[in-house]
Amino acid sequence: MLEVETIEVSYGRIPAVRGLSFRVDKGELVTIVGPNGAGKSTTMMTIAGALTPTRGLIRLGGVDITGKRPEEIARLGISFVPEGRHVFSQLTVGENLLIGADMRRDRAAVRSDYDRALAYFPILKERLEMPGGKLSGGEQQQLVIARALMTRPKVVLVDEPSLGLAPIIVDLVYDILRKLRDEGSTLVVVEQSTHRALENADRIYVVRNGQVTLEGASAKLTDKDLENAYFGFEDKTDGVAAVHF
Repeated sequence: MLEVETIEVSYGRIPAVRGLSFRVDKGELVTIVGPNGAGKSTTMMTIAGALTPTRGLIRLGGVDITGKRPEEIARLGISFVPEGRHVFSQLTVGENLLIGADMRRDRAAVRSDYDRALAYFPILKERLEMPGGKLSGGEQQQLVIARALMTRPKVVLVDEPSLGLAPIIVDLVYDILRKLRDEGSTLVVVEQSTHRALENADRIYVVRNGQVTLEGASAKLTDKDLENAYFGFEDKTDGVAAVHF
């Protein structure tokens, strides 16, 4: 479904992503986990078209989308939920949702997707006439994910959904993400918490210093595996990134 092949991204002369590769199959929830400054968010912004890689390829369904503009990538089927939520604070919840469907031409199907989004996020149905800026942090996070679904995406990119939220709200958000996966959605989630990654992902990629240091099925990875890769502790069994499938 989504393939990222040896991409490199820099801010001026400072490299942020160094030959990073990963894949996401249809219907998977894949988590990219790593410390601050690892290149996780830069990778997501590059896939979404906000940044252009200096090297490498990005494919969606076998089609090369490398370097395309964000609006083109959105039309092709990638929806991006950036870190920090970014609701339209003066618009109502309902208006925020409908903005997600602005690019769509199948207007007849928008209403059914609107109802479907509210079914996933029932608290939003109770807040439809409330300005987005008046929602709690957890409600805003639900709103931006629901808005992303209004594009009818092939892949949803979610950057740091747990950032700044109480643990009980994070649990709720991940319950919804897993439900979306179970019903056929394909998701890539950036996370700092190794615990959240192990608990929720089908597969995990640990990124450090712009490179993948560990990848594998979450069922075959341990806390120690992730800790070693996350903090850069050397794996004495080999000198390269471990793979567990």
